[in-house]
Amino acid sequence: MNQEEIKALFDQQAASYDTQWAKTAPIRNCLHLLLGSMFAELPADAKVLCVGVGTGDELLYLASEHPGWSFTAVEPSGAMLDICRQRTGKEGVAPRCTFHEGYLDSLPISEPHDAATCFLVSQFILDESERSKFFREIAERLKPGGLLASSDLASDVESPEYEVLLRAWMNMMSAADISPEAMERMRKAYANDVGVLPPAKVASTIESGGFELPVQFFQAGLIHAWLSRRARINAA
Repeated sequence: MNQEEIKALFDQQAASYDTQWAKTAPIRNCLHLLLGSMFAELPADAKVLCVGVGTGDELLYLASEHPGWSFTAVEPSGAMLDICRQRTGKEGVAPRCTFHEGYLDSLPISEPHDAATCFLVSQFILDESERSKFFREIAERLKPGGLLASSDLASDVESPEYEVLLRAWMNMMSAADISPEAMERMRKAYANDVGVLPPAKVASTIESGGFELPVQFFQAGLIHAWLSRRARINAA
């Protein structure tokens, strides 16, 4: 899928997105708990960039834990971003947020952020050089030494382990009441539209985008998450 197709897909899903994925909340809750520990040493007035923020789950979690933090929410799907605005408004967090509808490359480079989140986003970039460029665009918007917490679906799709994980993943989706139509879309997407790479390859792609030593801090099924630090001097 190209960028416009991805945007259209999430626009279509926005109204039912949170309900559809409600039963997988334990995975997100665990990831957010560990995210909090990864970001625990950020300053009291930290500025956090949330790339592909969707309906705002990680932003709302971090905002509830850190009343002095401010956020830049970047999301290409206007419908998803509208829900994020509504949720942050309801929780009284919106005044601490700047909302940007569009892809990251359209976000002006201004005052650098202390940290960034990027959950289940880069997997939609199939070209390796473009995926590395995406992480470089995040690095450009962070302070030197700024933190990135990112997650993606990852596995060696040629390995027998992948078949075990994929079967378990689909069983979990079925138990979470994901519709058969959505399940079929996921199967097709994993085969054609999602760059599922071995974890080591994802880590090296992050590093090639200007980050130091990505460290995996979370795995749940096919989801892997890394903590990385922007290199003090970005690679050329």
